[in-house]
Amino acid sequence: MSLPKNPIQLMPKVYKSVFPLVHQELDYWRDFATNIPDPELRKQALMSIDTKTFHCEGGAILALLSEKNLKPVIEFIVAYQTISDYLDNLCDRSTSLDPVDFEALHESMIDAVKCQKSDQLYYRYREEQDDGGYLKALVAKCHSSLKQSKHYDGIKDYLVQLADYYCKLQIHKHVKLEERVPRLTNWFEKYQPELSDLEWYEFSACAGSTLGIFCLVSYSFNEPISKNLFEQVYKSYFPYVQGLHILLDYVIDQKEDEEGGDLNFCSYYPSKEVMLKRIEYFSTKSNQALKDLKDYRFHRMICQGLLGIYLADKKMAGPDEMKRIRRGIVKNGGLTSFFFYGNAKLYFKLKELKAGSKRVKASV
Repeated sequence: MSLPKNPIQLMPKVYKSVFPLVHQELDYWRDFATNIPDPELRKQALMSIDTKTFHCEGGAILALLSEKNLKPVIEFIVAYQTISDYLDNLCDRSTSLDPVDFEALHESMIDAVKCQKSDQLYYRYREEQDDGGYLKALVAKCHSSLKQSKHYDGIKDYLVQLADYYCKLQIHKHVKLEERVPRLTNWFEKYQPELSDLEWYEFSACAGSTLGIFCLVSYSFNEPISKNLFEQVYKSYFPYVQGLHILLDYVIDQKEDEEGGDLNFCSYYPSKEVMLKRIEYFSTKSNQALKDLKDYRFHRMICQGLLGIYLADKKMAGPDEMKRIRRGIVKNGGLTSFFFYGNAKLYFKLKELKAGSKRVKASV
């Protein structure tokens, strides 16, 4: 399978080859989640799938890097992203605010990339525990996919490091409100000397993406592989590509997070103008970081796609201020971002119409 070099080549492959496999996997996990015995765990598992399908769809585009190995790679991406979204829901809606509980839950994400069976009871610090084997089944699916990788040993350490960043972020950002910023700033102090151009909230954003993991896994299924490819991928995606990804995610969620009392990293910028300049900075640094990477044009296209796709979200259609931010960011991404922006607007609209049609049929 040849790698698409422009959006016109990319989108047919995404719609015909990638999304059908993603939806097939999500249907399987939705059926599994429907049978979770505990009502609260069942509710959060189903909600995480039904409201965050977009995360799996977007991440799975990187599976195109795996050439002829789409199925096992997409199985991994969907399972791992589903763990991430499920645990995010559990932590967001937790009444305990206990970092020990959050750490225990997120052991599953480390175990998933270590590719070794664990007897840990991930729910051991919370009242709701009976998920009918759902979380462990997701971890096991990650293992079965990674065992098919030709170069797992070459990516393992990078996967664990990126997963560790992600898990620590999730623990720190979900504790008691007054403890969040002190924990996150203290965590950043360890890395600040080597990432002196970042603020603590930007580093946190860089830690919150799974794109680097998905890119590494996708490449690991290929032959031949250059000796330093995996190190290049790690250094290219972390911090700037991952940071760009999550900052865009937080841009569109600002109003929602403010109303819900959730931590939003974009709210720490002194002004919208500074925020826009920093997103442009992350976009520029992402491009520079990717330049020496194999398949540069594809990776660059993914970054431009992020700019367009996230800003097509209906949450960006609010006040004039948000529209101004949207215009500025899409302009920074050029024609490619504008293409993805228009394509995503149409795709989201069609999904909305399809969902509405299903609701009408169900009520008849």
